[in-house]
Amino acid sequence: MSAAPDWDEVHTDFATGTTPPGPAGLAETTDDWLTTHRHTPNGHLLNVDGNAMLTTLTSGRPIHLMHTTPALDAIRTTGELHGAAGCLVGALYCAPLTPTAAGLRPHNLGAYLLETKTDTRTLVLEIRPERPSRAKGLNYLRLGGIHLNTYDAHRSFLTAAEDHRIRQAAVRRVNETAGFLDLLLADARGARTTSPTTFFHQLAAAVPRMPFLGYLYFEVLCEYLLLHSTSPQTKAYAATGEMNTRLSKQLAFAAVATMGHLFDLALFNPGQAQLTELIDRIEPALALGATAYTRHRLPHLFACAALGPDRDAGAVSFRDAATDFDSLAAAAPHLAGQLVFREMRTLPRYPALFPVFEQAKATSVYDYWNREEIAAPFNGVLPKGELGLNLAYPRASCTAWVAETCERGLLHPTEQLDLLPVPRLADLRGTALGRAAFPAPTARPHTPSALPTSAFAVPVA
Repeated sequence: MSAAPDWDEVHTDFATGTTPPGPAGLAETTDDWLTTHRHTPNGHLLNVDGNAMLTTLTSGRPIHLMHTTPALDAIRTTGELHGAAGCLVGALYCAPLTPTAAGLRPHNLGAYLLETKTDTRTLVLEIRPERPSRAKGLNYLRLGGIHLNTYDAHRSFLTAAEDHRIRQAAVRRVNETAGFLDLLLADARGARTTSPTTFFHQLAAAVPRMPFLGYLYFEVLCEYLLLHSTSPQTKAYAATGEMNTRLSKQLAFAAVATMGHLFDLALFNPGQAQLTELIDRIEPALALGATAYTRHRLPHLFACAALGPDRDAGAVSFRDAATDFDSLAAAAPHLAGQLVFREMRTLPRYPALFPVFEQAKATSVYDYWNREEIAAPFNGVLPKGELGLNLAYPRASCTAWVAETCERGLLHPTEQLDLLPVPRLADLRGTALGRAAFPAPTARPHTPSALPTSAFAVPVA
């Protein structure tokens, strides 16, 4: 079905100003959109010399990161740093720090985390690479091909019933939304198939049936806000080479009441009126343009994320493709991969499957990052401060400290830790997703009847 993992297809190189190509037949190319973005009020923050994070990565100088964690005691005990699956696949999720004479200044994303994650402790990491890191950011929206390839390679770990459930659910979701998905492809090719009011009504209705659309919808609006904002706060952050990432947090938490419990963009589906109201609350001057931007941008982003670069958008019909999973994967392999990835997380046995499927992706991307000289990968949908530590990078030293925050919001290392970066994902139940969806099982009484019947039997939640 899918070829060997091609990590180039999911990384944008901000140093060269090139993005992975989209499918054939689109009204605009991915580079067309990047050029458009560079001409927005904050477009200079897409350039290496305009974005402080990108400047630091490509300088060869030490890279300073902050990482918030509720598990400091466990880190002390093991002496190890592990990664987490998510938008950075297998990196340790961090935010940039800038050394100043008074202390380490967090990126505005880091400042936001310090303000809101009050039940965590903060680590400061200093990476000293032997050579400059690349300014190549990972676009998690385009991981569909990687997801599908990993599923194909490790499908034998699934029971027949689990595999059937995943494949049938993927086909059902496409069947339920095929009309709107075809509308998106038509719009991406340059048509305008329906009114904005109908478009947003259909989009809001489609997200619960096709949750991946919620991620695309959210990132389109983040892109719009972060690139077009001209608020005093945004201008102040831009003067220090930072995108105003707080805008994206405001958007998510205002749109979905349960975001504080679990950050789940599958629930992001505001209708047109709610969208206008949301943007008006965040930055009134941008409210009028939000619907037009989304209407234009979302179809293109969907076509790139669903089909991949070796397909023709004019040759795909989701009404025809969703007869069975193999047909869907042949027509839209990246969408099939996104669906498999998300359906697998609904399986009761997912905690047992997580180390197989997600560690395989993490190990694969570590290899890519090492070959590409990427010591600190970042979320390349936009270079907005979501930065990570490549736990497998052999050509850099890493020093860690526990840090405290002063009244000025600056970080001060207080205790050096002897920690080893280990290229392994943390256990699922140690993550927000795991704690929310797969709580630890209640301890069983220690009696012979409660023991596994085999030395190899493991109770599964």
